[in-house]
Amino acid sequence: MRERLFCGVDPGASGAIAVIDGDSQICGIIKNTETPADLSAFVLSFQATHRLWAMIEQVSAMPKQGVSSTFKFGTSYGLLQGLLIAHGVCWQNVTPRIWQSEMRCLTKGNKNVTKAAAQQLWPEEKITHATADALLLAELCRRRALK
Repeated sequence: MRERLFCGVDPGASGAIAVIDGDSQICGIIKNTETPADLSAFVLSFQATHRLWAMIEQVSAMPKQGVSSTFKFGTSYGLLQGLLIAHGVCWQNVTPRIWQSEMRCLTKGNKNVTKAAAQQLWPEEKITHATADALLLAELCRRRALK
């Protein structure tokens, strides 16, 4: 049986995809600023040898967000969902409110909250705003799967 890995997907333009193992060790991270082909290859590299389970942040248009920004955000979200589907990854959506509540890091708009929470879980790693949410989503995926 293939080992299970856990993936967190933050679909924002400045987000990332993070993969951790059953012991919460980081296996890999890729930022969404990479090409769609690179993102696809990253996911496929894990799915080819492991059973990858993913949690993707469910996003929607935000108040006062411009039409162009909303379109780009939605495109990224759809691309990442399609990528997971195409590679046969089991995944589920989770709203920011739910995952932040479960991970005890409600941001109320302050990204430093999730960065600090991720840094606490992985003190030896350099956590950035771009990687924090994806890592926390991966950890929530791991915790839910192991219940």
